[in-house]
Amino acid sequence: PLGNDILAGITRGTVAKVASALQLKMIERPFTVAEAQGAREAFMTSATSFVTPIVKIDGKAVGEGKPGDTARRLRAEYFRAVSEAPPFL
Repeated sequence: PLGNDILAGITRGTVAKVASALQLKMIERPFTVAEAQGAREAFMTSATSFVTPIVKIDGKAVGEGKPGDTARRLRAEYFRAVSEAPPFL
């Protein structure tokens, strides 16, 4: 969840909108490293890396150890959405 260590960034917000448009349920909550390592797939968002699949945490593979379908789909749709957005100026 948003807090002192997670910013309400533009990329995060855009990914949330993209997930909603794709009818993906998005839940933000605290989790342990073990939970993340046991996930089917994981990704992170940032202004510089956009939507980046996470395939390994502390040397342990996440899911099959390769980008998952959902993360790849979110990344592709994110780039489509931002390429179609009107310019700021």
